[in-house]
Amino acid sequence: MAQRIYLAVDMGASSGRHVLGRFDGRTVQLEEVYRFENGPVDVGGRLYWDLLGQWSHVRRGLRAAAEAEVQIASVGVDTWGVDFGLLGRGDELLGNPYNYRDRRTEGVIEKACGIVPREEIFRHTGLQFVSINTLYQLLAMKLTGSPLLDIAETFLMMPDLFHWLLTGVKCNEMTEASTTQFYNPVAGGWATELLERFSLPTRILAPIAQPGTTLGPLRPSLAAESGLQTVQVVLPGSHDTASAVMAVPAHTEPGQRPDWCYISLGTWALMGIESPGPVINDAVLKLNFTNEGGVGGTIRLLKNITGLWIVQECRRVWNQAGAPLDWDAMTQMSVAAAPLRSFIDPDAPEFVAPGDMPEAIRAFCRKTGQAVPDDRGAVLRSVLEGLAMRFRQVLEMCEQLNGRRIETIHVVGGGTKNRLLCQFTADACERRVVAGPVEATATGNVMMQAVAAGDVGSIAEAREIVRRSFPVEEYVPKNTEAWSEAYQRFLKIVS
Repeated sequence: MAQRIYLAVDMGASSGRHVLGRFDGRTVQLEEVYRFENGPVDVGGRLYWDLLGQWSHVRRGLRAAAEAEVQIASVGVDTWGVDFGLLGRGDELLGNPYNYRDRRTEGVIEKACGIVPREEIFRHTGLQFVSINTLYQLLAMKLTGSPLLDIAETFLMMPDLFHWLLTGVKCNEMTEASTTQFYNPVAGGWATELLERFSLPTRILAPIAQPGTTLGPLRPSLAAESGLQTVQVVLPGSHDTASAVMAVPAHTEPGQRPDWCYISLGTWALMGIESPGPVINDAVLKLNFTNEGGVGGTIRLLKNITGLWIVQECRRVWNQAGAPLDWDAMTQMSVAAAPLRSFIDPDAPEFVAPGDMPEAIRAFCRKTGQAVPDDRGAVLRSVLEGLAMRFRQVLEMCEQLNGRRIETIHVVGGGTKNRLLCQFTADACERRVVAGPVEATATGNVMMQAVAAGDVGSIAEAREIVRRSFPVEEYVPKNTEAWSEAYQRFLKIVS
């Protein structure tokens, strides 16, 4: 086939990028044409996203893509989950969306479960209980008397806001909607009965659309401004993890449960298995796993783990203190530190938004009776080893739910650049680790557009193309006896 070019707008919590995917029928090649910084904005002690600033970057990236390549077939946007914006009468944007790390949802899960029992919320949604979920964000607005819920006419998740800005079409893409904790994965629609129990408005919910849906062309003014006159807007797996999992270079025999799991590793670490349908039972509820929508009608049965956010925050604090460090220097510090001396629980509440992350790490080790890290290398090593230990714990949960031993852990995303953590993961889990591709989310975004166009026949075929297109690195377990002993100490810390 003649080369077809797709544009992925891949927006993460710390940065965004516009990536061209050139597909020749056999392999896909990526080219980044625009990148921008992203992050929360503190206004009076509340955390928001700068939506208008983000939209300005999206428009600049469209122009950069047009200058780099004139024959772009389609564009799609993916972002993180749970966050949203509201439109009022006449599609008036009602303020900037809140950032999920804003503290207004603290304690709201407990209040929610006082209104609707935890088991019933899970029965409706199959979702993991995490305070940042959209359900608790909306409930926090209601409990604080926010006037926005009274005047809102349309609810759109973050990628859906950008697709609306691109096309004028208002809908909520399914994989992103599934992160809200008011999407019913069994029924395949909004859990309106649940929202009504909380007296939250259901009239504001836009229709749900599936990955691969073509929304139509760019708004005429935007097409003229960007130079992309013939481009269609196509929904990828708009939740970035859904796109990343699509790009996992794995193979599952038809009718078989997978013998692999994935870790989409970045600011967050999303670890789980791919399931042909939702799994909503007592075991999933007890383990606090989540059923999120995947591409091709699959379910991502996974657990959210705090990922490299903790390392990123350590770097930010040290840089602000006048001790600038690059990532390579931080890795070397970690290598030089004593092994398996102390480690953190990355999901402990102390690490959600502490301000001074290195001090929070030292305080955690002190509180749990461990050796307190005495330098930056020891601090970093306690984080990386703690993450690897947590991965082993969640691996055991995945095997319990899968009913089959997992032989391979596929690590995808920007976190694959941290080779030390990849090796620690193999060591702690005593499993083969396959790392790559790095740009998994952009790759999955592009490949979903190719499936929508009919250039690729299936998700399985897309993964075969990914295997041919990108190198991977393999890590085999080392020093497993020492790691197993340390893991028993970790379990006592987190119990």
